[in-house]
Amino acid sequence: MDPEDFPTPDADVESVDPETLKDRIDAGEDVTILDARMQSDYEEWRIDGENVTSINVPYFQFLDEEIDDDVLASIPDDREVTVLCAKGGASEYVAGTLAERGYDVDHLEDGMNGWARIYERVEVARYDGAGTLYQYQRPSSGCLGYLLVAGGEAAVVDPLRAFTDRYLDDADELGADLVYAFDTHIHADHISGVRDLDDEGVEGVLPANAVDRGVTYADELTTAADGDTFEVDEATVEAIYTPGHTTGMTSYLLGGSLLATGDGLFVESVARPDLEEGDEGAPDAARMLYESLQERVLSLPDDTLVGGAHFSDAAEPAADGTYTAPIGDLKADMDALSMDEDAFVDLILADMPPRPANYEEIIATNLGQHAVDDEEAFTLELGPNNCAASQESLAGD
Repeated sequence: MDPEDFPTPDADVESVDPETLKDRIDAGEDVTILDARMQSDYEEWRIDGENVTSINVPYFQFLDEEIDDDVLASIPDDREVTVLCAKGGASEYVAGTLAERGYDVDHLEDGMNGWARIYERVEVARYDGAGTLYQYQRPSSGCLGYLLVAGGEAAVVDPLRAFTDRYLDDADELGADLVYAFDTHIHADHISGVRDLDDEGVEGVLPANAVDRGVTYADELTTAADGDTFEVDEATVEAIYTPGHTTGMTSYLLGGSLLATGDGLFVESVARPDLEEGDEGAPDAARMLYESLQERVLSLPDDTLVGGAHFSDAAEPAADGTYTAPIGDLKADMDALSMDEDAFVDLILADMPPRPANYEEIIATNLGQHAVDDEEAFTLELGPNNCAASQESLAGD
């Protein structure tokens, strides 16, 4: 149902912008959300938190003049309630009908689409390489990226197409020219921004080992092979081939201090191995991942920070607010990293979550085999990333 098709309630309601709602949640304020989307959408993807009370009542239950008493009874009348939907139209209507009945309500501006546009930049305090390192965080999907600024130059790792202008503006704000945009692999959960940044004069870099998957634009970008280094003023970015999640997965050691691992290793889990070759190829990919972790990642100094391309609801941020952790801490906290190969493979094949929504179309788009406009690209990547091997944290087990 289109927003303009909803009847207009007599009561006016205030809207709350997504950033303000997130600030309230981050501050520990108790927040009550009435999610008016369909149950299937709600179960796949919603706003959660320790201090968030979330209720799902689909919007159509408010369309009748006489709303069912059980529906009204499920909605608290002793506190403020924020109503949300997909784009903001249904939530404004639902909030209006509740306001007519005396409820204290507002509604989320632009709905979950607005929530998906929140993109925060947080400094990685424990980074001790040249320059300054920031982590980008997209709370709606758990996507993470990195901005390395050294001298008058900057580089971004795992940029999102939806935020192309943001990277350029941030580099400019920090007094630097954005010179490189790196992808760790062919992503399955979001549309990469590397090509769009390359079109803006930034040198786009793709893992050399990803080209054989059918990348149609490889000749237009720079490729990074294992051991290649790139200079960002006085900082160095080194490519380290770490296959497993995909055959092309390549990590980047930033300033000798943080390893941007893509989807190879997260602070709470390890990669799922089934998004390239499916269930049939997953066991072999899992063994490849085990080898990469043991020989290429965990062999680095224990104080080397790890920063993945995603975080899940099970992840715990560090003191600086970033989803990063020293390799030594991950070795101590995550039993999966000290298992033998067979036990490791059995573990990560046992509890894989559903595959990311639209992942096949997203992969085809990132390979250059399918073209989508900006609006379609944004819509394709809405929802959780589901790129880790387990729905629960493997750290602290």
